[in-house]
Amino acid sequence: MRVIVMGQQVFGKAALEKILEPGVDEVVAVYTAPDKEGKPADPMKQAAINHKLALYQPANFKDDAVLDEMRALNADVMIMAFVTVFVPEAARDIPKMGSICFHPSLLPLHRGPSAINWSIIWGETKTGLCWFYPTDGLDEGEILLMKEVEIGPDDTLGDVYFKKIFPLGVDSTLEVLDMYRGNKLVRIGQDETKATYESWCRKKESQIDWSKPVADVYNLIRGTNPQPGAWTTIGGEELQIFDARKTDGAGTPGDVVSIGDDGVVVQADGGRIIVKRVRAKGGDKIPAGQWAAGADIKPGSKLSN
Repeated sequence: MRVIVMGQQVFGKAALEKILEPGVDEVVAVYTAPDKEGKPADPMKQAAINHKLALYQPANFKDDAVLDEMRALNADVMIMAFVTVFVPEAARDIPKMGSICFHPSLLPLHRGPSAINWSIIWGETKTGLCWFYPTDGLDEGEILLMKEVEIGPDDTLGDVYFKKIFPLGVDSTLEVLDMYRGNKLVRIGQDETKATYESWCRKKESQIDWSKPVADVYNLIRGTNPQPGAWTTIGGEELQIFDARKTDGAGTPGDVVSIGDDGVVVQADGGRIIVKRVRAKGGDKIPAGQWAAGADIKPGSKLSN
């Protein structure tokens, strides 16, 4: 088939190269986001250049000239791998068999741009990925393919994405193309009664409230590690918390209970968090014990919401 591959960042690059590996289908063009001034080239762009593929970076898919360029490619299908820009129906329907889009959740759960973060923050034990037929609604189209992955009790965002969803998603790209090539397409409607939508998980959403149940605090830390990083304050200074573990113990939420080789133990409601790796504002990620020694943190010090 003649395939357009649209995407961004490392996932888009990996999906593109997975399609190129067997040499079964012809990638007639790569679409990625426009360059950002002062930023390095998107990995997807660099991959297209390395493989000498036609590269397009339109700022607006409603432009007639952009649509005419896409029509001239005479594509059979468009694979949309990690796409954060809006692509209207006029562009999606240009390939003969339309377009198919990747999303890292079990739709209709966690529609939106930070799906994996929120599945962990909410304390869920499974998530997954979908390839769906995109519409003008956000992540609302019928589903072609769905795969589940487990969220372990100590899994972080990095664990779930890089060790589970990323490789499974890249491999499933070929499965999707096989379904198109073999005319084995299915359309599974999303159950709107179960739909959830969350926006970006950013700094505002990542602040720790030590008065909340310890499970909620731990899920927030896991669900924002490595990005955007859960944070708290001590002495008016921000501190990001990354690697951590949950343990038992009672006390006043926010109090530093102890400091040892295993980390800095902080009280939450109904349990404690063993903080293992942190980053003070402007610094690097370091072991929590090292930070505590340098910042003169002692048992009884107070972390604030």
